[in-house]
Amino acid sequence: MIEEMRKGAAANLPVGASVAAYGSVLGMLAAQKGLTWLQLLAMNLSVFAGSAQFVMVEMWAPPLPVVEMTLAVLIINMRYLLIGASLNPLFRGKSLAHKAAIMHLVADENWAVTMAAYRSGGATTGFLLGGGLCLCSVWSMGTLLGHQLGALVSQPERFALDFAFVAVFTALTVSMWRGKSDIVPWITAAVLAVVAERWLPGKWYIVIGGIGGALTPALQTVFQSRNRSQPNPGRETNR
Repeated sequence: MIEEMRKGAAANLPVGASVAAYGSVLGMLAAQKGLTWLQLLAMNLSVFAGSAQFVMVEMWAPPLPVVEMTLAVLIINMRYLLIGASLNPLFRGKSLAHKAAIMHLVADENWAVTMAAYRSGGATTGFLLGGGLCLCSVWSMGTLLGHQLGALVSQPERFALDFAFVAVFTALTVSMWRGKSDIVPWITAAVLAVVAERWLPGKWYIVIGGIGGALTPALQTVFQSRNRSQPNPGRETNR
């Protein structure tokens, strides 16, 4: 197990640099929002999901919108349902406690590295865990460095740090584009978010836009299935 963890950690070191850099941006934003390093560390260890943590930091304002924040994190992390399902062959025969402990440290990066290694016959749950521990460590170090730098900057707008949240999520959005099938869900999410931001208080627009965008493909599939199942009178006449 220890040897497998070491292999997993080593395999994830190349992506660790980008993870640390990404974390430093979160640290700077967290410092500007008034989070302490201990609060940020607790978030790293309990959530450990970069995009969800960026949303949490953006929503961080007294009084904390706990309900909206929780729902937003759940929506953003829904992709882990698919990630967990893809790891089923790796976890086959393992206990629920074993699965839960290791899945907590699964991120997009060590999942991708593990799946590549699994396809070549060289991955175990220990490999996955080692990668997760590696990434969690460099992520936490990156956020600490960013937090210290952010605390020293009194006017973040002078260095465009106030735009960091928008820039990060713009990059994430572009990287997630899959083609024309994303057009309707993305437009739906954007429209719902803009309307909700205009008429509802707090950060509900994040939750409403996320839910609307996520449900749109499912509704499209239902409508397409119904249309296919309905008889076509013209076709029957031609026959």
